[in-house]
Amino acid sequence: MSDHHSAHDIEASKKRYIAVFVALLVGTGITVGAYFLRIDSMALTITLALFIASVKAFLVAGFFMHLIDEKKMIYGILASTVFFFIGLMGLTIWALHDFPTNTMLH
Repeated sequence: MSDHHSAHDIEASKKRYIAVFVALLVGTGITVGAYFLRIDSMALTITLALFIASVKAFLVAGFFMHLIDEKKMIYGILASTVFFFIGLMGLTIWALHDFPTNTMLH
């Protein structure tokens, strides 16, 4: 009876991994499709790219690295990482057009 339960768990895990893999393929397709949108706003382009990458990173970290099943400490570390990542990306976007005077862009 234990073998049957174990085989059922393996089959469920296999289906989950295949679903995540397909979602990652769809995410890659959306990334390629977003390239052809030609959005004029650089900040919107970066925001869209980071959103797509964040969803894909969550899928990889959550399911393939098994963080979705971990304890609260892992979530705290992950939350602080996300906080600092958003802060650094915000500073990058904020300083996007901050150039010293008398400089030229090529």
